[in-house]
Amino acid sequence: KDDFSELDPNGTSFVDHCYSKAYLRHLVVSGERLAAQIASIHNLAFYLALVAEIRTRIADGTFADWKDGAAERMMRRL
Repeated sequence: KDDFSELDPNGTSFVDHCYSKAYLRHLVVSGERLAAQIASIHNLAFYLALVAEIRTRIADGTFADWKDGAAERMMRRL
């Protein structure tokens, strides 16, 4: 409600840096469709970055070692 920080400081999408958590909450509470659009753009960018990282790790042969640590890091973000 009062958190005016950006949605995701580590995010790769423009919405992560252009909108605050408080504004997104306001949109959700108000029933504005823009909330779903912002969330969708954020989620798609997150998954695109994740898949790109997975592809890189597979190509490098380091996926098996990387995946356990990556899962832990993602759980901390949630």
